[in-house]
Amino acid sequence: MKQSNIYSLALGIAGLSLLAALFFLSQGNQANAGPLLILFFTALAIGVRGTKTFKAFSYTIWIFTAVTASMFYPQYFTSIGDFQLKLMIVPLLQIIMFGMGSQMSFEDFTGVIKMPKGVIIGVGAHYIIMPLVAFGIAHIFSFPPEIAAGIILIGTVPSGLASNVMSYLAHANLALAVTIGAISTLISPFVTPLLMQWLGGQYIQVDFWHMMLDILNMIILPIVAGFIFNLFSKNEASQKSKVIQLIGYFVVILLTNLVYIKSSGSDFNGFLSAIGKSLFWFYILPMLGAIILRKMVKGDDQWMGKVLSMISMVGIAVIITIITAAGRDSLLKVGLLLIITSLLHNLAGYVLGYGVSWAAGMPEKDRRTVAFEVGMQNGGLASGLALQMGKIATVGLAPAIFGPLMNVTGSALASWWRSRPPAEDVPAEGSVK
Repeated sequence: MKQSNIYSLALGIAGLSLLAALFFLSQGNQANAGPLLILFFTALAIGVRGTKTFKAFSYTIWIFTAVTASMFYPQYFTSIGDFQLKLMIVPLLQIIMFGMGSQMSFEDFTGVIKMPKGVIIGVGAHYIIMPLVAFGIAHIFSFPPEIAAGIILIGTVPSGLASNVMSYLAHANLALAVTIGAISTLISPFVTPLLMQWLGGQYIQVDFWHMMLDILNMIILPIVAGFIFNLFSKNEASQKSKVIQLIGYFVVILLTNLVYIKSSGSDFNGFLSAIGKSLFWFYILPMLGAIILRKMVKGDDQWMGKVLSMISMVGIAVIITIITAAGRDSLLKVGLLLIITSLLHNLAGYVLGYGVSWAAGMPEKDRRTVAFEVGMQNGGLASGLALQMGKIATVGLAPAIFGPLMNVTGSALASWWRSRPPAEDVPAEGSVK
């Protein structure tokens, strides 16, 4: 059978499955509707791969497939035997962040020097617009306290990894997108706990130092490990540059463990034990791993990026599925309203981000970049923080919903902008391209 026929068959199965599922739902027969809805999303995810317009939505539809399965059969996504699946969230997030760091270098931060205006506006707008919009939504719609805190939490985290992809697809300024994302992530250990304590403290208790430590462990140290891996796997930096960077990374690990002492009240022996573990996992191991892999692949490092990209995509889907299953009961109570407000939050980020950059006189490519960097959040980090608070089933719901939604809206906006190149990319009439 031709590949095009397989895609058409999948779309046909998707259509029939949806009709059958809607029929059973209208009869109140959820037991039969569940498998059919799962089949609908599965077939649709396969079928859209054969269409040029909707191909980019395939991954998001797979997430909807997983979420649907976890809503109908939550018992399969909460534990395996005595092992609680929610314990996978933080390690998966660390792997995703390591993958991000391993594909970056210090050169990605040169945008701060080359494009200071865009970086300042992008990072500033991100940490002003999204937290305040989230606070307004939580206050106006009178959600239960822990659900409201989750809305504010998703508004206070740094920009999401997907924003860079959307900027690329939308003919935006990719270099600016990478720099804004990197800077917003690096300052998140200070900014996110501060904003969360200020805006979300009235809904739940927020421990500033504990949250800072959680972000450092989940985001910053894995990124540092990725930087070290990149430094030794590509082996392109000079010896002097390597020494300077390694000293800098050691200082980051040292500061993280000083925060650990402040957060836990540990003694000096506890500090030495903690810093020893951190140095092994995030400093020595990535260094040795990079050296060994470089010798094994003999310069062919493209496969590493592809593998880490695949792991990141699967990891995000798993995190969302586990959170959905854990918070199923709460989601059934506030699900529709939370979906609507999450969509409102996300779209407000796009519109206000674009509007602020337009008012600042930035070119069209930069406006598109700022729109994505403001409107798309790091839902994985928000989910990890909710888990560390012990409130994954309530505080973690807004991040679980926001993640898939922003991928749908981001893909749609990127596709729309892709068909409308920025004015600065269109050759002037009579000019030679």
